[in-house]
Amino acid sequence: MWSVCGDGSMATTDDVTNGMTEPCEVCDTDTLHEITVQLITEGGSGENARYSREPYRVRECLRCGNRDSQRMNNA
Repeated sequence: MWSVCGDGSMATTDDVTNGMTEPCEVCDTDTLHEITVQLITEGGSGENARYSREPYRVRECLRCGNRDSQRMNNA
């Protein structure tokens, strides 16, 4: 199975470990990554903060542990 990443590169699924193979800037090679989607509050604190959650694609390299995230909704 193939999918296109936000940066235009390709990611593949690995049926053995059920992970995603993506380029890792730290390892300088394609490595397995754990991919999750998290809702992150952006509006600071206050009464309306609970309404300011946005989805982020979070990936973590399973080799070196490097984590990064990308906002999925840039509206």
